[in-house]
Amino acid sequence: MTDTLSFCGRKEAAARMNHFGGEGRPFFFLIDYAGEQCLVEEPHRLPPSELLFAFPGATNVPEEDRRTPYPATFRWDSRPMSFATYRRGFDLVHRHLHGGNSFLVNYTCATPVDTDLTLRQVFDHARAPYKLWLHRRFVVFSPETFVRIAHGFIYSHPMKGTMDATLPAARERLLADPKEAAEHATITDLIRNDLSRFATEVTVTRYRYLDELHTHRGPLLQMSSEIRGRLPEDYPSRLGDLFFSLLPAGSITGAPKPRTVQIIREAETHDRGFYTGVTGYFDGRHLDSAVLIRFLEQQSDGTKQFKSGGGITFRSEARNEYEEMKQKVYVPLY
Repeated sequence: MTDTLSFCGRKEAAARMNHFGGEGRPFFFLIDYAGEQCLVEEPHRLPPSELLFAFPGATNVPEEDRRTPYPATFRWDSRPMSFATYRRGFDLVHRHLHGGNSFLVNYTCATPVDTDLTLRQVFDHARAPYKLWLHRRFVVFSPETFVRIAHGFIYSHPMKGTMDATLPAARERLLADPKEAAEHATITDLIRNDLSRFATEVTVTRYRYLDELHTHRGPLLQMSSEIRGRLPEDYPSRLGDLFFSLLPAGSITGAPKPRTVQIIREAETHDRGFYTGVTGYFDGRHLDSAVLIRFLEQQSDGTKQFKSGGGITFRSEARNEYEEMKQKVYVPLY
């Protein structure tokens, strides 16, 4: 991975999270989608030259660090796969859905992007609550919380449902869309069941609220819900066990998870790697984490690709899902 960062497997990562959590010691973590490449480390051991993160209330960006400027007019030319190529994977997913093998599949694609922006420039200037930069590998500017833990409660905020905010009556249309409503209900129920493995009193405290995200192409509406549960008193010493029991994240996988993961591997033409994995920070008392979406990756030859996708249900139409996948290839710079 890198010369100085020490990645490990699932078992060691869970043990380190349990250990640090039980001792109330702060730590940062990064886990790929498959749960096979993991980094769990105390923040002072993370070299800023290799990895930077900026989360709500937590960062390892040095105070004296200056943001790298970016050109007022930057190049951003995306080359998405053809609709015919997208349709092949979509049709495979649809056959599984109609066969009863899944209720919802999050189908994603890798889109080559020609840009003069560096990964570090995107990290420095992206507008997002969760940002992560891994030197010569990728940058993430995620709007999606995975789970938060505070005062003995665990919270999750799954995001499902996207629409161009400039469309007439966009908010009303998004909330009234039967496909988006079904997709959101499925994921909310999945996350509620996931949290019930460790938590009690699990309830949906906010259902289908809308946020507006700003992109270089214009605003997007994103639908989310909030789910809350009460954790057992000994949860700090079980943080790793708790976390890995929730993976992979339901909002970027689907339901039921085990069979849907197999369908994803069959349908997608790229390796997700760290895309749709999770990252987060434990400050000794509270934990905050994000799903690794809005993901720009640098290849070994220096070219870049942006990974994006969306949830597919039996109500989905291929053309609409294709357009949504392309719409998510953006950078929210300021």
